[in-house]
Amino acid sequence: MRQDARIKTVAANAYVCRNGEPVTVWPGVASGLVMLSNTDPNGRIATLTGVPAGCWFGEGSMLKQEARRYDAIALRDSTIITIPRATFEWLLDNSIGFNRFVLHQINERLGLFIGSLESQRLLTPEGRLARCLAYMFNPFLFPGVDTDLSFSQTELAQLTGLSRQRVNQALQILEQAELVEVRYGSVTARDIDALRAYPQPPPAAPPTT
Repeated sequence: MRQDARIKTVAANAYVCRNGEPVTVWPGVASGLVMLSNTDPNGRIATLTGVPAGCWFGEGSMLKQEARRYDAIALRDSTIITIPRATFEWLLDNSIGFNRFVLHQINERLGLFIGSLESQRLLTPEGRLARCLAYMFNPFLFPGVDTDLSFSQTELAQLTGLSRQRVNQALQILEQAELVEVRYGSVTARDIDALRAYPQPPPAAPPTT
């Protein structure tokens, strides 16, 4: 993988890859932040997820050998690593560990998208933001993320599909609930389980004997 990998820099607001193009590489984010989204003919944007540094994306399209079905846009200056399709397929054919990684990656991504669909249909804006933040602490999909997210409110607005003003209001509500701590340019999670369960409290731990 190291021998075949290629590295490129992508400026903020530029495309990493585009909807409809052939899928010839498996991309990962070495630094920066990438948003996966689609845009309808009227210019409305549907955000699928964010991809912070340390994460791969697009393995489903690699497996199905179809054209890419979303845009990947850098929200800030980003460094992207790409692995050629031939190398990806060789690893599938020869590495049990790689197969398990891809299987877990797809399973976690499916759970993320189901939860995202639920939050968009059922939750308030602060609930949508809470779930978005919680997703970013998934240790398998986003292994490089700790309890601090270096995201601006503008970036969070893009990731949640909310306005920046609404994100600001939602952050204040979550901070008052002592679920997050907000600082300039970053958000710290104080209770990840509560963010995942918001607006309900997380289930109580069983009593110890």
